[in-house]
Amino acid sequence: MAPLPEDSPSSIGEGDRDTAVRRLQEAYVEGFISHEELDEHLHHVLTAKAHSDLVSALASLPEEQPATTSTIAVAGGRIKRRGAWRVPRILKVGSAFGRVRLDLSRAIIEHPVVDIELQLGTGGARITVPRDAVVDVEALRTGWKDLRYRAPRRYRPAGPVVRISGTMGFGRLKVRHAWR
Repeated sequence: MAPLPEDSPSSIGEGDRDTAVRRLQEAYVEGFISHEELDEHLHHVLTAKAHSDLVSALASLPEEQPATTSTIAVAGGRIKRRGAWRVPRILKVGSAFGRVRLDLSRAIIEHPVVDIELQLGTGGARITVPRDAVVDVEALRTGWKDLRYRAPRRYRPAGPVVRISGTMGFGRLKVRHAWR
């Protein structure tokens, strides 16, 4: 987040307010603030009249780490990641004509939330997530085929949150949890 001006007399833009809300939500997800603190800080952000009010509402949060983003893109061919690979905070995957296979079951996941943004034309994608991962596919748009994902029956969501977004053209996305 870009530093906010300390005492700007101008009104707060919705973008600044949205950025502050996002930062508070991420701090809550990462365990830096409690639910009560989140409610209190959100109230301050949503009722703030000046930029200094936003700054004071975010002052107790730890410094925001720069987001690590990686992009994997091919025009045709396969994209395949498996084994002990390091998963960035944000992974952008683009393929016009190939298959995508991402196996996060043995990957090194250092972030409590991982965003995977898919931009796929034809060809399907299969993503294997850790057994205890929480999967969010609400922001994914599919074109030709439906998404295949079913949360396990004996499910204890304690692992990372994997948010999958973007667009799928003519392929199908299959998301499954690892067995171990």
